[in-house]
Amino acid sequence: MKYLPAILGILVAAFLLFMGVQKFGAANPVFAYIATNSGIELFEPVIRLVVGVSEIAAAALILLATFTGRLRGLGALISAGATGGALVFHLSPWLGINAPVAFAPGGGYEFSPMLFMMAVPFFALSLVLVWLDRDALLKMAGR
Repeated sequence: MKYLPAILGILVAAFLLFMGVQKFGAANPVFAYIATNSGIELFEPVIRLVVGVSEIAAAALILLATFTGRLRGLGALISAGATGGALVFHLSPWLGINAPVAFAPGGGYEFSPMLFMMAVPFFALSLVLVWLDRDALLKMAGR
């Protein structure tokens, strides 16, 4: 049990880094699809980049805690916010569970439920980390 927070933290941080780095390349099919379906052009690229920064920042805080023992809860809270936001959009009419994972060669998108299926367990793991570090989070909040 002593190493559980560190192991879960490294797992969540690896996922966040993997997902976050992908948001800094060319246009992302998920955010392009949401922008098209919602009519809100801000999703591509502005919100895509903000989400990428938040995922990488959360990963950095969680990894920092592996060495310092502090800020894992804050990183987990940011992670829960980012993955929770992803789940909200997957359950919205703008995206759906079967989401675009790539641009199709002839135009359009290729769809898969893979992103939703990855977001669910990592949202749960983020909440577990928040729970494990709840005392530190309450202390930071001044309670």
